[in-house]
Amino acid sequence: DLREQYAPLVKHLEELHNLYKVLDKAREERGGISFESEEAKFIFNAERRIERIEQTQRNDAHKLIEECMILANISAARFVEKAKEPALFRIHDKPSTEAITSFRSVLAELGLELPGGNKPEPRDYAELLESVADRPDAEMLQTMLLRSMKQAIYDPENRGHFGLALQSYAHFTSPIRRYPDLTLHRAIKYLLAKEQGHQGNTTETGGYHYSMEEMLQLGQHCSMAERRADEATRDVADWLKCDFMLDQVGNVFKGVISSVTGFGFFVRLDDLFIDGLVHVSSLDNDYYRFDQVGQR
Repeated sequence: DLREQYAPLVKHLEELHNLYKVLDKAREERGGISFESEEAKFIFNAERRIERIEQTQRNDAHKLIEECMILANISAARFVEKAKEPALFRIHDKPSTEAITSFRSVLAELGLELPGGNKPEPRDYAELLESVADRPDAEMLQTMLLRSMKQAIYDPENRGHFGLALQSYAHFTSPIRRYPDLTLHRAIKYLLAKEQGHQGNTTETGGYHYSMEEMLQLGQHCSMAERRADEATRDVADWLKCDFMLDQVGNVFKGVISSVTGFGFFVRLDDLFIDGLVHVSSLDNDYYRFDQVGQR
């Protein structure tokens, strides 16, 4: 029994789990948006070929770690902000008026609405997601909601994080794999040394005082590099999925239409978490017209 095997840790883990419930409730009360994305997990065989594709499962342990990391990120952001030290914040700006209008047009076609008037708040989006959670098109609606929002960036000017409904947020917890986190660690180490009377822009502990101009350039570069890394990740995942499906040509699968475009529609195959395009040229039994507003 795992509880017996890890008996000394059980009490602490249960306390952490209770903390997670408190943090999750706090996120809900402030209106933070919670996305439940379906990510594919590749299972390889001894020959290093894909044996099957599974959905990555998220449980309370993952969510607990996520909430604790968010707390650390908030604390780090507030620390450098209070000291007025140049640093990179994780910025998620509010959606544009055009994006909100377009998204509402799609929702209206489906008999849905986004509350909040001309300036919907994060809690309005969160309420919408909760209201459609049990619909068969919930994933498509979540995707459209995501596309209506701006992409998060790194910037030394703190404008808050819309999606998390936070005034101050930065990336702090992964300095070994994300450069913005490393710059934040350097800024914090510099401030700690400065409190002890240290002079100069560098410290023996790895601290460094960046100028605002340096932070502006780093913010732009890191935001661009993040987009590039995301695209590379998607390309590799798509390649692996295509390689897996080579042996499935001719088989019939059940799926759900995940999105519609002017050149066809994408279908998410059940249990495989693979999207495939059905091109409009293959629909030769009728005439079709794309309704961009209604996404159909």
